[in-house]
Amino acid sequence: MSDGIKLDTRLYNFTTRCVRCAECTFGYKDAEFELFCPIYKKFNFFTYSLGGMAQLARALHEGRIDLTESVSEILYKCTSCGACAEVCAEVDFRDMMELQHELRARCVEAGQVPFTHMAVIESLKKDDNVMQKPKAERGKWAEGLGVKDITKEKAEVYYHAGCKYCFDEELWPAARSAVNLLRRAGIDLGIAGKDETCCGGHAFELGYQGEFIKYAENNMEMLKTAGIKTLVTSCADGYYAFKVLYDMLGKKGDLEVLHITEYLARLIKEGRLKPTKSVAMTATYHDPCHLGRKVEPWIRQEGKLKAGEIYQPPRDLLNSIPGLKFIEMRRIKENAWCCGAGGGVIDAYSDFALWTAGERIEEAKSIGAEAIVTACPWCKRNLNDAVKESNGGLKIYDIVELVEQAL
Repeated sequence: MSDGIKLDTRLYNFTTRCVRCAECTFGYKDAEFELFCPIYKKFNFFTYSLGGMAQLARALHEGRIDLTESVSEILYKCTSCGACAEVCAEVDFRDMMELQHELRARCVEAGQVPFTHMAVIESLKKDDNVMQKPKAERGKWAEGLGVKDITKEKAEVYYHAGCKYCFDEELWPAARSAVNLLRRAGIDLGIAGKDETCCGGHAFELGYQGEFIKYAENNMEMLKTAGIKTLVTSCADGYYAFKVLYDMLGKKGDLEVLHITEYLARLIKEGRLKPTKSVAMTATYHDPCHLGRKVEPWIRQEGKLKAGEIYQPPRDLLNSIPGLKFIEMRRIKENAWCCGAGGGVIDAYSDFALWTAGERIEEAKSIGAEAIVTACPWCKRNLNDAVKESNGGLKIYDIVELVEQAL
């Protein structure tokens, strides 16, 4: 066989610790919506699981198999949601995520990546975004808001919209609502408009680590030049990139990174925003993987939050809205079912992404929800598309849209 893909000793040792207990393929028992892992539920084969990926990585390291197109397809069909690592008794969450990042980086080196991901990266290199849109259109979402441009004037807080909110016109209302809410609370706010660039997080998760480093350095240089100390974003992927990935790279420094849900919950607690209008509906909340599960292990280990606290701000916001009946699905917080968009799956395997979102929609309907509320543009886009495809009848909201309605 081949010489193998050599992993560092720590990651290789992780692959040898799997005892094939199959815990990563289980979930709640005796329940209609029980499994945590979308890829395992869809393909129903052990290779499509955390244990299977570990065995695959070990075989690649030891040279027992080659990195072929069929092998790389398995690695890229995973939504990278991290649910499996929450239930594994043998491995650390961070080791599992680092192993996946490393394997995908090796796929990039070997040229074994989905064609659609190559197109995404070409768009990033050409137009500084992963949406395959002209760079000149990036600032259109904010036209007429009259918000400061941090490339021209100083502001205390920087709002980073992210590629999805900047270029997906159906999602513009959520980004505009976020800006309106922050300004209503008296925040000295600025954006980068047409000069905003991708955070690089999407590229990192696809295995393009060089591109990620480039954008991390460019973004931090821009923020340093503008004197920004606090960054707020509505994009869960961007939140994960700025808060965790930049920190792993040693680029974050003392930058305070907040998701819009954290900041709004703080402003409501301080009395700077006061929801008083009734929003009459029964809604449930979908936890974005990048806002909770993929961030929580890092910040908990740093001692900044207690276990589970990362999941509370969105729930506090929903509970603060008069007239809204908030009900929980079965799979929530660290055990939440992924929407299906993560890890580049929405780019390369859209049918699988929609299938995954479809199950979340059915779960929400089973508890009597009229709407699914989330806090991530990728989640909202994929859930919206799945509702349209299935005539599911549910409404999909970004949480800031409901907060604005309540003011």
